[in-house]
Amino acid sequence: MTQLQLARAGKITDEMRRAAAAERMDPERLRQLLAEGKAALPANHGRHRKVPCPVGLGMRTKVNANIGTSADYPDPAKELDKLAAAEEAGADMVMDLSTGGDLVAIRQAVLDRATVPIGTVPIYDAAVQAVQGEGSIRAMTADGILATVRAHAEQGVDFVTVHCGVTREVVATLHRNERLCGMVSRGGTILAHWMLAHKQENPLFERFDEVIAVALEHDVTLSLGDGMRPGSIADAFDAAQVHELMVLAELADRARAAGVQVMIEGPGHVPLHQIEAQVRLQKDLCKGAPFYVLGPLVTDIAPGYDHITSAIGGAIAAAAGADFLCYVTPAEHLGLPNAEQVRQGVIAARIAAHAADIAKGIPGAMERDRELSARRRRRDWPGQLELCLDPRLARALRNGAKPSDDETCSMCGKFCVFKIADESPAAPAPNPHRPT
Repeated sequence: MTQLQLARAGKITDEMRRAAAAERMDPERLRQLLAEGKAALPANHGRHRKVPCPVGLGMRTKVNANIGTSADYPDPAKELDKLAAAEEAGADMVMDLSTGGDLVAIRQAVLDRATVPIGTVPIYDAAVQAVQGEGSIRAMTADGILATVRAHAEQGVDFVTVHCGVTREVVATLHRNERLCGMVSRGGTILAHWMLAHKQENPLFERFDEVIAVALEHDVTLSLGDGMRPGSIADAFDAAQVHELMVLAELADRARAAGVQVMIEGPGHVPLHQIEAQVRLQKDLCKGAPFYVLGPLVTDIAPGYDHITSAIGGAIAAAAGADFLCYVTPAEHLGLPNAEQVRQGVIAARIAAHAADIAKGIPGAMERDRELSARRRRRDWPGQLELCLDPRLARALRNGAKPSDDETCSMCGKFCVFKIADESPAAPAPNPHRPT
């Protein structure tokens, strides 16, 4: 049985208990959220995860890191380095998006090494097999696409992105409404290319019951992919994007009715003023299903800094109700990221997630900020560094600019406001318990 089926039966699994403890949540409350489809707990039957990761209402906003080889850089060792960097930086889940080298072996190495849930995009694998075997994406078959979904589930992945909403009608909507950048989802583009070439419906949509059956057998969470996500803020919130979301809402209902866990994926490039509305629309249409967003990136003109543009959008999206942020690295739009760029992307997304958690009142979020500020007021440098989101960088910056006085920093020195206040005869004692 799946975690959803067990939750509906009133059973609290060990995975649920561990997940609830990590969230400071009553296990019964987590069970209820899972039963209602307002939370997901990716947990393939065939794989043990040291770190469970619930996603959904009332929980800490989670962060995903994408890794994976490409045809130009097929070295699996580098991807394992990225996996280690992502986990060290605090990623809650990792997706293997490999398209170069021995994909089965790379996926297995990631599954064996990772302590967190692992996701994949099976259509990438199907496309690579078709190109390697027949020289063209068009050589994919409907049976082959479905077989790849099953192969990933059998290998042990915890969640899969399936672009089931890229239907012939949705693609027609896209073609009727001109976009600046067209379709930028790689999985969606692969499927649309195949559909147009063969004049057939998307097998992941047409045979969605088979996708459900695979997910049900292995308890693989379906992450319903947004093939129509905008790749330019000029293209945001258009007819194709909303049309696909409506299709995904119906498919989510079918999956949950069958006992399969579901997340909904979202944009993309979105201007600041549209983000909250997009999140609310998804939550309403999809009946509170966990929302997984890429960024969103709030401007198109910052290549090299897109981990920052996505963190800005991610904070707003998560504060509005998004549950899961897919990181973006400084290499976005430019090339395959290295391990350090993966680390930077995770940290940026975690900053966005934590800022949103303060706004949402997630237990423990504001308390951590209060405690760090209390230690800062006391000039407790080791204590401050311990609570930083990135202690490694904070220590390096502190050590790289050594102050003459270990109680202050090299910017303020003797003019440190806290030091002056402490030496003032009328200074009030700091009150770490002051209400906010």
